[in-house]
Amino acid sequence: MEEQLRRDALEYHRVPTSGKISVTPTKSLVNQRDLALAYSPGVAYACLAIRDDPKEGATTSRANLVAVITNRERRQSLST
Repeated sequence: MEEQLRRDALEYHRVPTSGKISVTPTKSLVNQRDLALAYSPGVAYACLAIRDDPKEGATTSRANLVAVITNRERRQSLST
């Protein structure tokens, strides 16, 4: 049973695309202007707006992010 779970888990992580998470843009990034708005120098305006008014943080994906904090210990805690 454990061997089957191992095979299934490996297949799950490989197919159809490796990994579990994908990053896709929420904005159009098709030309130089789009990139300038999204990254440097455009992102500086979003940073300054957040500095001046923290509520402007809603203009970022901050609310959609999750932090993973670890002490880098490896533990297996799968129960059957």
